Amino acid sequence: MSAITSEQLEHFEHFGFVTAEGLVDPESVIDPVINEYAGVLDNLADELYEDGTISSKYEELEFGERVTQIYADSGEVYNGYFDFSLPQGAIKEDTPFWAGPAVFDALTAPDLLDAVETFIGPEIYSNPVQHVRIKVPESRAPRDEKGMVKFGVTPWHQDAGVVNPDADDSLILTVWFPLMDADAENGCLQVVPGSHREDLLTHCPGMKASSPSGLQIPESQFEVGKAVPIPLKKGDVLFMTKFTIHSSLPNNSDRIRWSFDLRYNPIGHSTGRTSFPGFVARSRSNPDSELHDPAIWNEMWTEARDALAMGEEPSFNRWDGTDPVCA
Repeated sequence: MSAITSEQLEHFEHFGFVTAEGLVDPESVIDPVINEYAGVLDNLADELYEDGTISSKYEELEFGERVTQIYADSGEVYNGYFDFSLPQGAIKEDTPFWAGPAVFDALTAPDLLDAVETFIGPEIYSNPVQHVRIKVPESRAPRDEKGMVKFGVTPWHQDAGVVNPDADDSLILTVWFPLMDADAENGCLQVVPGSHREDLLTHCPGMKASSPSGLQIPESQFEVGKAVPIPLKKGDVLFMTKFTIHSSLPNNSDRIRWSFDLRYNPIGHSTGRTSFPGFVARSRSNPDSELHDPAIWNEMWTEARDALAMGEEPSFNRWDGTDPVCA
């Protein structure tokens, strides 16, 4: 059933992460996502060109070069147009997101769920803490008024640290895979082996100038020198515990780094972000509860956006920056 071996499970338990080569089929799962996002980029280019934000639609360019050029021309990052989630705050009725059928099919790909089942059991919930990451080369990336890359390195963190305390007892599995080869040059992830044995460490808001709105574990709190990069080919998958310390490397290449960052937990466990919609991806005990219609998934996100736009903004994490380690 699963491509995850007993040796891989032992590695996961000992080091807090493991990789699986060729788990996600590039042709049937990843390529449809790439094609779907080409249409999203078409729509974005049309919108930006019509309002005069960019001087060309750059239709002759392939996806990676085209998105890089559009970001550079506009001086802005438009990742919300591609993301199958919503921002943490300032959500409006027209806040963009993308919850398309090819993305849904990737989240529910049978081979991927078979592997997830090995880690968390047969009752699988698709946790809504999930993102697509499109990181353009830093040499051409839009920068803020301080000259910092607007969407660059992801700081050191534990995934348990970026959700609310209601998920402290939840078994949340992180599933990360690239839509194209990811290596140290274009900004693959790096992890600290064995760091999952630590408790949840303090995360500080806006500590790092390159990620002023993000959360970061101060490097004084763990052995950063033990970090190792995790290069992956298209189709490979990285699995991590919610306590594994990790970050991304900078994209110092001339190509984008494009990846999916997913979460799964057993049905009934809190997701840590209850204002966002998850769904039953697999249930061996109650198959009728599984969601198979991507249109319903899209509608769930639309309804969540509308509710958040009209209601009081919820809390998305537990940190206020007052801990002494954040000074």
